[in-house]
Amino acid sequence: MASNWRLSTFSGALVACYFVPAWAIAAWSIVESPVHGLFERPNIAVAMFVSDYLQFPPMVTVRFAWLLAIVKLTVVAFFLVFAALAARSAVRRSGGCDEALGVALSIGSAITFLSMMFAAQVGERAALQLHATELLMLLGTGILMLVEPPVGGTAQQANAERGDLSLQQPQFLNYG
Repeated sequence: MASNWRLSTFSGALVACYFVPAWAIAAWSIVESPVHGLFERPNIAVAMFVSDYLQFPPMVTVRFAWLLAIVKLTVVAFFLVFAALAARSAVRRSGGCDEALGVALSIGSAITFLSMMFAAQVGERAALQLHATELLMLLGTGILMLVEPPVGGTAQQANAERGDLSLQQPQFLNYG
């Protein structure tokens, strides 16, 4: 059981265990009350940047809050799809769950990077630390996905296991 878990899959599951509840709660608070939810700790840097630097009117700020909630819920949904696919060993062994994890990491990294930049711009130190930590978790898992060898190994090893000799390099025999 433990031998068919790749390091990136295990790391993705741990990252999903953090992001699913954290971002779902942050998005739900925006859904319940857009302005109040936008000005809570996970979203304060974005809220301050939008209200102070971009000077959006209140209704546009509410729409921006809803957009942020939709994007965070999209990341949560991709993490949940990844977790559901990773729970099945056949899909996990074939690497079928890597696409959902990759999409969640990509969108999540973009959101946390922008939030980190907004926190640096408005001078919100606690939010900057939160978003930098989230970005490092996402990027660390993404780097693990890039560095790990493919699921099936090399093409030559996969062909040798199947017995397909047509794509292997010819071996020259020495008769002398």
